Amino acid sequence: MNWALGLWVVLQGLTLLGVLNYWRHLPVDRQEEAPEGVVVLLSVRDDWDGGAELIARLKAQTARFRLVIATSGECAAAEALGASEGDWVQIVRAGVASEEGQKVHKLRAALRALAPEDRYLVFVDADIEPPVRLVGRLLFPLVRGKADIVTGYRLLLPERNVVAALVGAVEMQLATLPRAASATMPWGGAMALTRETAERLDLDAALAGRLSDDMAIGLAGWRAKLRLRPVRDLLVASPLEGLGAIAFGVRQYRHIVTNSVGMWLIAGAVIGAQALGWVWALGWGGWSAVAVGYVAAVGRALVRRRIIAGVVEPGQAAAARRSLWWDVLAPFVVCWAHWGMQLVAACSRRIRWGGFDYWVKGGEVVRMGGRDED
Repeated sequence: MNWALGLWVVLQGLTLLGVLNYWRHLPVDRQEEAPEGVVVLLSVRDDWDGGAELIARLKAQTARFRLVIATSGECAAAEALGASEGDWVQIVRAGVASEEGQKVHKLRAALRALAPEDRYLVFVDADIEPPVRLVGRLLFPLVRGKADIVTGYRLLLPERNVVAALVGAVEMQLATLPRAASATMPWGGAMALTRETAERLDLDAALAGRLSDDMAIGLAGWRAKLRLRPVRDLLVASPLEGLGAIAFGVRQYRHIVTNSVGMWLIAGAVIGAQALGWVWALGWGGWSAVAVGYVAAVGRALVRRRIIAGVVEPGQAAAARRSLWWDVLAPFVVCWAHWGMQLVAACSRRIRWGGFDYWVKGGEVVRMGGRDED
């Protein structure tokens, strides 16, 4: 065995061990808490359709809370929901942002509208399909004093489309990374913190002028040396359409590179090693190197299949498993696509998101305009 093949075996073995580590640490006893004073913050676009399934899933949560929906002020579905569910839903009309991301603008308005009795803040996205345990699981580490910021992560449910499944496979590499209890970044689609932590971070000021809410909160938490804790069984279902899937993947890394170049460099080095390793394996490594790569890929897919089955509903699992076929049939394509998204992300500071174009530097919006602007 030459040294290159030895390195390839080690690299592939580490990727398989990482997924095994995630699976082995999935909580069996999924404890929840349901304290008083919980508020869920939901930012929606003006064309939101009312999210009947999302609202039904939120109503089914085991933990009780009040729901604050932040809009730009022109969302008819949100207004209708507020009128019919006035005892549970509060509508906050933020207006249109001019110097920060529209989502951040709405969340800041929601934070300023908090009631004195709101003690626990839970952030969710409008496009998720949350399990009934979501809020209770996010609250458990906070109530028990085990964390300052708690987060889940997305599990993409690609539609029946090869591009969507490919992007889902790329995201699966991130979703099943081993997560240290004190070394993770929060995901704004399912995140919680206490009111005390929000005030300690001066969250309104930390978000001001920013585009990415989760990057802003995560980096502020790191600087304050807070305990950021992942809940490994909260891989939250999030549908993905084929149209715009590649742009979605690039946007996630452009958020990273425009907020933390160092974080992007680390991620790029890790995925780049895999991508270049596959170039060597297919071009010069021979059948033994290709076999090693495929054995590891099949092993990862089998373990991820077990992870998926353990964290989402059967129908959601069936959709999520579409991404696994890419890792089984063409794992090199997944690595090349992942690295390509990272590299393309670094080629521009412009981020298209939610109907607006933003130019971002150092995490701050320096210019904002419509999609038709260059």
